[in-house]
Amino acid sequence: MSDTPPDRLSADPDSKFHDDKLLERGIGIRFNGVEKHNVEEYCVSEGWVRLAVGKTVDRRGKPMTIKYKGTVEAYFRDTAFAEEAAQQQPGAQE
Repeated sequence: MSDTPPDRLSADPDSKFHDDKLLERGIGIRFNGVEKHNVEEYCVSEGWVRLAVGKTVDRRGKPMTIKYKGTVEAYFRDTAFAEEAAQQQPGAQE
């Protein structure tokens, strides 16, 4: 797998932008510099995210979302954790 996440990804299994393997690997999203954990869908090139609104669901049982526009940064969590762990090791800064 490549180290760059896709431009657009959705957590909804009915979406054509859904990818189980990428979601299992773990995608992190920073929206306007703030880490978000309730992202249902994002698009980096268009600059928007869909955030879940609490535990509210629509009549089909899917989460209600709001679309926000701004700066979107996507990254793989496994590589971010590996980089953080390497920086925190005592001998790594020599």
